[in-house]
Amino acid sequence: MPDVPRRAPSGSKAARSPSFSAGRYYERVTPPATSARARAVHSIMRASARMNAAEPELLGLAAVVRPGDHVFDVGAAYGMYTFPLAAIVGPNGSVNAFEPQKRGQRMLRAVQKITGGRNIRLAQAAVGPQPGEHPMLLPVRFGVPIYGHTHVGTGTDRALTPQAAHTRTWTTEMVSVDSWCETHGIDTVSFMKVDVEGFEPNVLEGAQNAIETNRPSLLLEIEDRHIGRYGRDANAFADEIRARWPEYRMYTWSGGDWAPTERVTLGIRNYLFATDAAFARPTL
Repeated sequence: MPDVPRRAPSGSKAARSPSFSAGRYYERVTPPATSARARAVHSIMRASARMNAAEPELLGLAAVVRPGDHVFDVGAAYGMYTFPLAAIVGPNGSVNAFEPQKRGQRMLRAVQKITGGRNIRLAQAAVGPQPGEHPMLLPVRFGVPIYGHTHVGTGTDRALTPQAAHTRTWTTEMVSVDSWCETHGIDTVSFMKVDVEGFEPNVLEGAQNAIETNRPSLLLEIEDRHIGRYGRDANAFADEIRARWPEYRMYTWSGGDWAPTERVTLGIRNYLFATDAAFARPTL
């Protein structure tokens, strides 16, 4: 497998060859050591992203994730990112996937069993600033559970939270990225995808050591409608990340590539924070 070109996206300090496309590179990154079933799931998710049936950012993962990487999928849901990441990192890497909902866990474990995903660690837990137990809230509207809007109840401001007619609650274990790394002997974190309905700042609070040490690429859902329930502002959060770690630049997936951006805007959910060095890493 050829090395990834040692260039970052256009608009960053490290110039990129006009012929390089993160989307095109994604087509050829699946390590041959992964199982045929794992490659099939990978291909299905990639095709779904092209047809807007899955998040398009899936097509840009290989620009910042390499075989052998150790990565985190926080808010894994049904594995939209978990299984493509597992295919990219291959047998020498690992995906640490966290989903506190039993429904999502059942799906994740079923697909893991089918694909033989031995490089995936699944945890039925939320992720936050420190280990403990916290309430989870699942809104129900017209009798229908809105699983995708399940969120951590701790720290929410009811005045800023759209109220459902009914809310299911339960208590779940919470871990932090740093505590998980210490427990499982993970020294290097290369990538973190975090989609936790507004709790993203709290997840990063519990990943300070990993970020300070590794500067992993961060794919974060940042929307005022979610982050606002915790009294936060989307653009202020994005600014805080870049102020604390100036090496990070912010990107959105656009036109088949990662495009630099300065602001969080309505209609775009996911934002990549990555360093020039992350794009320039060769494959192992």
